Amino acid sequence: MLKANKGSFAEIWKSSIAGSESQVWEKIQNIGGENGWYFGTLLWKIRGWIDLVFGGIGFRKGRPERALKIGDQVDFWRVVNVDNSRKHLKMKAEMKLPGNVWITFDIKGDQFLQKIDFQPHGIFGRLYWILIKPLHHYMFSGMYKALKKI
Repeated sequence: MLKANKGSFAEIWKSSIAGSESQVWEKIQNIGGENGWYFGTLLWKIRGWIDLVFGGIGFRKGRPERALKIGDQVDFWRVVNVDNSRKHLKMKAEMKLPGNVWITFDIKGDQFLQKIDFQPHGIFGRLYWILIKPLHHYMFSGMYKALKKI
């Protein structure tokens, strides 16, 4: 589902979990680094190379070998909020973008939600979102399906 709100855009995937929510939460907690992104990891790496070309940090492969905490780096994302008891993780992209991007994962009971928020900077940011949306949808929907799969 795509939403536009006050100049920002969001893509939301939400459905019930067929198996154990704790297994899905464990996969979310271990995302990135050596585990990859469960879908399209090569595409993430290509995005990192593009980021380097434009003066960004590139695909900094790595993450802590423990449960994530606020401030942790997960490849080219930064943890901005995590609550293990609520099964909630939110990260902000640190790559070069014409705006700000956050990814959020939430599990509430048997419901699993993945949300991408994009806050564009000006007209170029909006154009970027429109042009890259099909690829983002492919990557993020594939990742969502892979995370749900137990």
